[in-house]
Amino acid sequence: MDYNRLIFRKGGLWRKNDKPMVEKVTPREWGELLEVWESAVRATHDFLSEEDLQFYKKAIPERYLPELCVYCLRNEAGRMLGFLGVSASEIEMLFVRDEARGRGVGRELLEYATEVLGLTRLWVNSQNGQAAGFYRRMGFCETGRCERDPEGKPYPLLRMELPGGR
Repeated sequence: MDYNRLIFRKGGLWRKNDKPMVEKVTPREWGELLEVWESAVRATHDFLSEEDLQFYKKAIPERYLPELCVYCLRNEAGRMLGFLGVSASEIEMLFVRDEARGRGVGRELLEYATEVLGLTRLWVNSQNGQAAGFYRRMGFCETGRCERDPEGKPYPLLRMELPGGR
């Protein structure tokens, strides 16, 4: 099924008429995606060193994005507000531009991932209390923990899942 052609939710951001619809991100849009990522990370990841922030900024388009299906929400002017990266089995990343935080963008992207794509698992930095709290409010429960991230860096991760998920 081609989810990019569907129109969802009468009152949500998935509509085409007066609000942006979740759409796929192409590699030529990765520059704008990195702007969103950096804005979000600088606002919420104060535990990251500048050196590590630059490391991940380089790794995202080189190593992570080519392996993911990436979706975004845009405002009426076409500016990317947030994005969601998913694999076949889980939510791999969700970032919202700093000035768009608290406006429902993250909720819409997460609901797209869970309701449309059927994904119910993710990892989140345990030091990012805002994100962990957001996922808890959205119904996710902690099911595990890892003391280092996939790069071996000392940034603990929480494994979170929706109850009853696959």
